[in-house]
Amino acid sequence: MFRLSRFIRELSEPSLVRPYRDLPGPVVIWNLVRRCNLACRHCYSTSTDKDFTGELTTWEAMHALRDLKAAGVPALILSGGEPLLRPDLFELAAEARRLGFASVSLSTNGTLIDDDTAHRIAAARFSYVGISVDGIGAVHDGFRGKDGAFADSMAGIRRCRESGLKVGLRFTMTRDNAHHLPEVLELMRAEAIDKFYFSHLNYAGRGNRNRAEDAHAAMTRAAMDRLFEAAMASPEAEFVTGNNDADGPYFLGWVASRWPDKAAHIAAKLAEWGGNASGINVANIDNLGWVHPDTMWWHERLGNVRERPFAQIWADTANPLMAGLKARPRALTGRCGECRHLVLCNGNSRVRAEKAGGDRWGEDPACYLTDEEIQ
Repeated sequence: MFRLSRFIRELSEPSLVRPYRDLPGPVVIWNLVRRCNLACRHCYSTSTDKDFTGELTTWEAMHALRDLKAAGVPALILSGGEPLLRPDLFELAAEARRLGFASVSLSTNGTLIDDDTAHRIAAARFSYVGISVDGIGAVHDGFRGKDGAFADSMAGIRRCRESGLKVGLRFTMTRDNAHHLPEVLELMRAEAIDKFYFSHLNYAGRGNRNRAEDAHAAMTRAAMDRLFEAAMASPEAEFVTGNNDADGPYFLGWVASRWPDKAAHIAAKLAEWGGNASGINVANIDNLGWVHPDTMWWHERLGNVRERPFAQIWADTANPLMAGLKARPRALTGRCGECRHLVLCNGNSRVRAEKAGGDRWGEDPACYLTDEEIQ
């Protein structure tokens, strides 16, 4: 995850540069339930509106929460499917707060947030509520597979905001909705929304089947330029990008072309950030308790929290995937292996490399930097 607003602030308020370091434990995105009332075209978990057998019981999920806390996990993102369809969601959120996680966030499509649910989310003291919006009106509805989904999501956003919650928009860009990015950014401004998360398409679940919709490099570069300008113009808001760690080096080039005297500091801060964190500082647990290097690796099971402590699963480099992800620098080939920015982006998405080229250590086809920029 590239925290753009933090790097924008470094331009005017440079902070001390520290060496790169791993977190004591990873941030965990936990897909508590796979059932969902929508059928989104880019869903990595291929969720649908039915019950899935074998999901963790309340007791098992409570045990896993204590296990994660003991493993040094600093933050949780509770996701789905649609997490609001899990009956014990608020019970689990209360236990997470009792255990003292620094941050507990909710990732939802927003369509099920009525007044009572918004009050319950606020009472559970969620740190942040992220709600996905993939365009305006019919464009969003088309991506989500349901007429009226946009209106329902916006109503949920407003109810969360009125309940005093920090709420953010989540936008996954493809060729079919890239033209709506300016309108979604304007929506964010008009609705006084706190945060904007821009996600590049990753090739997992339905996102893999629909990867022909992935944005072209020129379109991606134009979108990033627009995001940089939006973040500069709205220092009170938080802008974050995900699923393409070339965003960091591209930002460095953007800074160098405007404020060359600040480029060295930004490069040092990008090295401190460290780029792609799959298998290192970010982890995923699915609805059945399987641990994955991140949310896009559901086809790779590292172990199950029902059977082994999370800390043991996460530290186990006998698995060649985890050994390769944790290596620094990663042993990559193609453009990624030759790139001068490898220390900054850490090789980007290994899932995209595997899905598109059949080699998880090959080049990421969604890197939008030119050959001249990486040499």
